[in-house]
Amino acid sequence: MNIYEPTVLAARAVSANPTRPATAIVHDAPGTRVIVFRIEPGQQVAPHTSRSTVTLSIVAGGGLVSGSDGERLVHAGDLVVYGPNEVHGMRAVDKPLVLVALIAPRPGAVE
Repeated sequence: MNIYEPTVLAARAVSANPTRPATAIVHDAPGTRVIVFRIEPGQQVAPHTSRSTVTLSIVAGGGLVSGSDGERLVHAGDLVVYGPNEVHGMRAVDKPLVLVALIAPRPGAVE
């Protein structure tokens, strides 16, 4: 068993480019990938699709998530689920957005 503190992982997360969100892979297996994101104001993960189911758990802060029906405001405690091939993205607006993304099955494991 492994127990993680998402806010600690987010604080330690790094980005190769200061304009991009910081990320940390927490778990990576064929069935599931878990990633922590720290998205600073003005940063975003551009809308895209995945052949996997993507579940976002908002840990701290708030921001906007996008989907096929537009953008929605989210806050700490919210849970957002996207089906396979559904457009999804997220961005911070005026405060950092910390979230955990669970992607199942792991990208690359879906044929």
